Amino acid sequence: MVQTITLVDDDRNILASVSMALEAEGFSVRQHSDAQLGLRDLLDYPPDLAILDIKMPRLDGMELLRRLRRQSKMPVIFLTSKDQESDELSGLKEGADDYITKPFSLSLLIERARTVLRRNKAAISPIGESETSAVLERGNLTLDPVQHLCTWGKAPVTLTVTEFLLLEALVRRPGHVKSRDQLLDAGYDNDTFVDDRTIDSHIKRIRRKFRAIDPEFSQIETLYGVGYRFIEG
Repeated sequence: MVQTITLVDDDRNILASVSMALEAEGFSVRQHSDAQLGLRDLLDYPPDLAILDIKMPRLDGMELLRRLRRQSKMPVIFLTSKDQESDELSGLKEGADDYITKPFSLSLLIERARTVLRRNKAAISPIGESETSAVLERGNLTLDPVQHLCTWGKAPVTLTVTEFLLLEALVRRPGHVKSRDQLLDAGYDNDTFVDDRTIDSHIKRIRRKFRAIDPEFSQIETLYGVGYRFIEG
């Protein structure tokens, strides 16, 4: 069955380029440059995924998401030109599933969309006993891959899809070192080119989010020239 994605962005150039890229990958795409019309369409004809810009006139993406969440749990990816963690955290807390900063790679956006769609399908399907569906508990850390939930102690930690995948890769085998190449494989599609320094940036952001809850957090260790590992404790 063809999956439908609805785009809402006031930049018509982005609408055109993203729509063509998604349609080339077999998705059915609806697009809106007006956020209020986009919200009406999202509620009347719910797609499999919504991709929303944050900064729009009349109705910004954050408020659009708040109104959408009153009636729907459809997965949402935010697009924004704001490279600020406060915006990311606000969007994730409002119920966004991922967050991509402009300018972005179309191949990266497509892969993030596929990942979010897979996770949403798993969340609404009967949970099996496979390794990927099991809740992971490592000391104070709990990861639920199906529901995309992460907590430290009892406090929720808001992670993007990429951050969650990277942390999950480390947590599955505590004490074992994961190279940057292995983490790239965990977080990105094989056809997506990403500099391995991107992994370092993601790890820094993950640590920062945990330390905002627990300043003593030190479970993700760096082995210089080798990679990273998660220490259970």
